[in-house]
Amino acid sequence: MYGWTVKMSMPSVLAVAMVFFMIPGGVLSDMRGTQGLEAQQLAQGSTHLHRRLKRGWIWKQLFVPEEDPTPRVIGQLKSDSDQGESSIKYILSGEGAGDVFEINEYTGEIRTLKKLDREEKAFYVLQAQAINRWSNEPEEPQSEFIITVQDINDNVPQFQNEPYVSSIPEMCPIGTTVAQVTATDADDPMFGNNAKLIYSILQGEPYFSVEPKTGIIVTSWQNMDREAREQYQVVVQVKDMLGLSGGYSSSTTVTVSLTDVNDNGPTFQQHLYTFAVPENAAIGTTVGRIMAEDGDTGINAKMTYSLEGELEESTFIIKTDPVTQEGVILLAKPLDFEVKRRFDMTAEAVNDHVDTRFLSLDEFTDKTTVKVIVRDEDEPPVFLSPVYEWKLPENAAVGTVVGSVSARDTDTVNNPIRYSVDKRSDTTKAFKIDPNNGTITVAKSLDRETAAWHNVTVEAKETTQNHLSSSVVVFIKVLDINDNVPRLARDYQPYICEGTQAGELIQLLSAVDPDDPVEGHHFYFSMVPEKRINPNFTIRDNQDNTAGIVARRSTFTRKDRTQYLLPVVVADSGSPALSSTSTLTISVCSCQPAGHCPTGGVEALALSMGVSLQTLLGILFCLVTLTVLSVVMLIVRRHRRKQQEGREVEVKELELPETVSQKVFYYGESGVGGVELDFCQPTVPMRPHPRRRERRMRREDVRASIRMSLRESHLIGPEDEVFRQFILDRLAEADQDPYAPPFDCLQTYAYEGSGSPTGSLSSLDSSTLESDQSVCNPRPSLARLTPWYGAREEDTIF
Repeated sequence: MYGWTVKMSMPSVLAVAMVFFMIPGGVLSDMRGTQGLEAQQLAQGSTHLHRRLKRGWIWKQLFVPEEDPTPRVIGQLKSDSDQGESSIKYILSGEGAGDVFEINEYTGEIRTLKKLDREEKAFYVLQAQAINRWSNEPEEPQSEFIITVQDINDNVPQFQNEPYVSSIPEMCPIGTTVAQVTATDADDPMFGNNAKLIYSILQGEPYFSVEPKTGIIVTSWQNMDREAREQYQVVVQVKDMLGLSGGYSSSTTVTVSLTDVNDNGPTFQQHLYTFAVPENAAIGTTVGRIMAEDGDTGINAKMTYSLEGELEESTFIIKTDPVTQEGVILLAKPLDFEVKRRFDMTAEAVNDHVDTRFLSLDEFTDKTTVKVIVRDEDEPPVFLSPVYEWKLPENAAVGTVVGSVSARDTDTVNNPIRYSVDKRSDTTKAFKIDPNNGTITVAKSLDRETAAWHNVTVEAKETTQNHLSSSVVVFIKVLDINDNVPRLARDYQPYICEGTQAGELIQLLSAVDPDDPVEGHHFYFSMVPEKRINPNFTIRDNQDNTAGIVARRSTFTRKDRTQYLLPVVVADSGSPALSSTSTLTISVCSCQPAGHCPTGGVEALALSMGVSLQTLLGILFCLVTLTVLSVVMLIVRRHRRKQQEGREVEVKELELPETVSQKVFYYGESGVGGVELDFCQPTVPMRPHPRRRERRMRREDVRASIRMSLRESHLIGPEDEVFRQFILDRLAEADQDPYAPPFDCLQTYAYEGSGSPTGSLSSLDSSTLESDQSVCNPRPSLARLTPWYGAREEDTIF
């Protein structure tokens, strides 16, 4: 029989006892199994005995202490078949094999390679096997065992969930739970006292204590007052090993705050508060502030102030400032130094939230005295009424009294007052006021339809001292009178169809009136009274401010008559009643079956002119045709005028002696051997200049001046100084004008004399006539120069 044998180091008695307890049981079990199997085989008469399989050992666990840096043998494995001949090879596998643990393959000793940390890994599961070194066959089946790392006290306890902050109400009873601290230890809680913790107070006694095992902190002092001390720092220590020597410890701080409860009432620091306020202070002015101290905070410090007195509570009010909890005294009514100069009041402060567990109700209130002194001020005049409103009819005559305003000086001096109207409020100057007594009268005629209301600002000013002033608004309503006649609402253009039957409605009428009577408008419609009844139409009043034009007969045709005139009278219900008459033109129309007049406004226009539609269209066509022709003629005339202005005289260079200029005017003949010249032929200037037209205008002005001077020269002799100066001026102007062709001609002026029966030979007086003839008669009379010079005919015409 073969089996495993284990030799172990003796780390503890428990391990050795466990190994020996395991070995006998295994041996006995294997022996019983073997004997039973052999007896059964013999009984069956078997000639060959089968050898049983060997069973390996099963180990519970081995132990090794943590944090041991020295490699050591912690146990040995040995097979029963190992006879010391080194024929057995031991193999170790599993967790930490070869890294943390190793086995001697010849002896089976298990050895640690490095120190172990239980907190990192508490146990290792390994497998061992014995193999025949020569046949490489297993001598024993593979067995599994556990190596447990034994704990030592090598970890310090640590507090969890730091930092610790807690709060409790002040004045709480003893034993009130404050907080619970919790610490943990990484050591093995099942091995000795390494992880068994105990708590204690290092700082915070005698106000707080801690449960040693649970870490619950409780109060141990009664009536802790927040107003005396608001915060505490409690230091708690924790130790392992149940606090015995040699263990580890750590500490933490718990911040404990006391929350406020209403255990204090308001208290005024002054028994008397004195304030001064001017008598002209506006309502809502802050008179002063008072303060009641309260040691509490938050909601427990909130308080409400009130004032007590005979009439003072209606003159002053007090409110609590929500931020500072001060009592703010405000002015609620106007003050008057002349009426009352001092106010004495009692102010009371009361907590909003009381707690009778700590104080009685009376201790949550306090009172003080408040005195307010009124200072005298120079005040502006005060009107007896804050606003005035009057009414008067729009036909009120100029000078009519509208009403009176009145103001007084409230000061003891009682200064005189003068009244005036603010010009910005009465731009039309419709009213005026008496400066002494404030009487307002009408200054201009009023018209309700133009302005129904007048808002006039009246100013009252003191005549002495500071000239203080005040103003009041006067509302003047202008009442309506019946001063406007009613009229038709619009310009009606009624028409009647040729097939209209008697009694049919032709047109619905309505009216308007600028007036605004109190009872509302009511209009009456009627026809102008005549000696005989209108046989064609009648007006039917609907009694609702409308009326209808109704046909009396049914024989209306355009052949008989194209339009009818119907006067309509509109009257109102005013007193006195006013009326107006409007004449409507009713046209006869050839309507469609639905009653609509298709040609509408064109036919109405034709009927109003007393002609038929065809005649009106013919007239319009003629007018359009004439307009088009006029425009065409105007365009043609402008075109011809532009062509005439662009024509200039043709210029041709002539071969003349050097003493004569080479530039002359040349006019070609229109026919052979004739003397007629074509003046309508375009001409071109030899020397164009941009100011030529301007010069031409100036020459016209000069000609007019010459003609006037010549008329006067008949009365002036040739020896006269004026005549000589005139000749010199003309010659100078001709010499200085470079644009008047021909440029080399000689211009002379001489006295022609007076009394000639043929008149003047000058062409100046006939320039206007010649210019007109040049357009109408293109064949002016010209002189032929050929007989005198013997030149050719075409070169001697000028």
